[in-house]
Amino acid sequence: MVLKTFGWSFAITALGLVAAVLYGGWEAFGIVAILCVLEISLSFDNAVVNAGILKKMNAFWQKIFLTIGVLIAVFGMRLVFPVVIVAISAKIGPIEAVDLALNDAERYEQLVTDAHPSIAAFGGMFLLMIFLDFIFEDRDIKWLGWLERPLAKLGKIDMLSVCIALIVLAISAMTFATQAHQHGGTHIDAASTVLLSGVFGLITYLIVGGLSSYFENKLEEEEEREHEAEEEAKRSGKKVTAIELAGKAAFFMFLYLEVLDASFSFDGVIGAFAITNDIVLMALGLGVGAMYVRSLTVYLVRQGTLDDYVYLEHGAHYAIGALAVLLLVTIRYEIPEVVTGGLGVALIAWSFWSSVRRNKRLAAAEGSSGEKTEVASGV
Repeated sequence: MVLKTFGWSFAITALGLVAAVLYGGWEAFGIVAILCVLEISLSFDNAVVNAGILKKMNAFWQKIFLTIGVLIAVFGMRLVFPVVIVAISAKIGPIEAVDLALNDAERYEQLVTDAHPSIAAFGGMFLLMIFLDFIFEDRDIKWLGWLERPLAKLGKIDMLSVCIALIVLAISAMTFATQAHQHGGTHIDAASTVLLSGVFGLITYLIVGGLSSYFENKLEEEEEREHEAEEEAKRSGKKVTAIELAGKAAFFMFLYLEVLDASFSFDGVIGAFAITNDIVLMALGLGVGAMYVRSLTVYLVRQGTLDDYVYLEHGAHYAIGALAVLLLVTIRYEIPEVVTGGLGVALIAWSFWSSVRRNKRLAAAEGSSGEKTEVASGV
């Protein structure tokens, strides 16, 4: 089962790591491995959400999502999008950006370094909004209850996450951006760049989130209509084919999943800039990671178990929050790649370990209650 589901991912991993060694030696090997783990950890909740929706679709639309959808996710968001970010921020054409990355690494690195404040502000704000919207939502299952309970109460205040994000952006622009350029006499321009890029990051999040909500609402409406049509057909004795029932709702499911997958892709792509500016290594690491997300989605659908490790989603979002803060700090300070990559992996590992402990406690509680029932019944 595991080999059948993850076979392609294992093969692409081997090819990606070999390509990394040939491209940049063992240091590149380590960076690609970290990016792969980062993409998987940040996108685990994406796989869970995808699996929950994908299992409602018929076989045809599942194949569409797992073929065309993967091509869009891997080649569109993980390969093309980093080039677009560099091209826009450095004000060069995408073809020139790719050519520089491959043939003039020094100039490309300088362009990326010069554009880093705007990239960090854009990405930091986008990631920060994902994190804030998560921790301010009241959830039935809480991982760090001492922190999440009071934050859930504060989350009832409208637009609180947007207000906090804008405050963080203003502080970052007035501290990291000005201090980073205080010797060059361009601190006002640097602060303006950080502010503008951060606002664009916030706007991008709101647009993507709005589109996701729109398609989700359309999906719910279509499912309601399909259910009513099916009930009406049963009462009147008419036959409703499976294709008619699956077609409309599945189409909106597909659109919703693509928008949702794109929104989740942003954090991995943006977070990768905190680890490396090398577009080749970025493409290799994120591409391999995206394949595992696809395989994990299929695995969760086939197994039918999405709730075994309930704290993993929390760990992924805390990792996103940590990356957001680190990106903003890197506007002025250089942070080692091992720290940025290792912190996210550590948070995911901690949440996984907490989930395992929770499952053991629940199993022990069920076992003890079963023994008490047997004793009470005289068995």
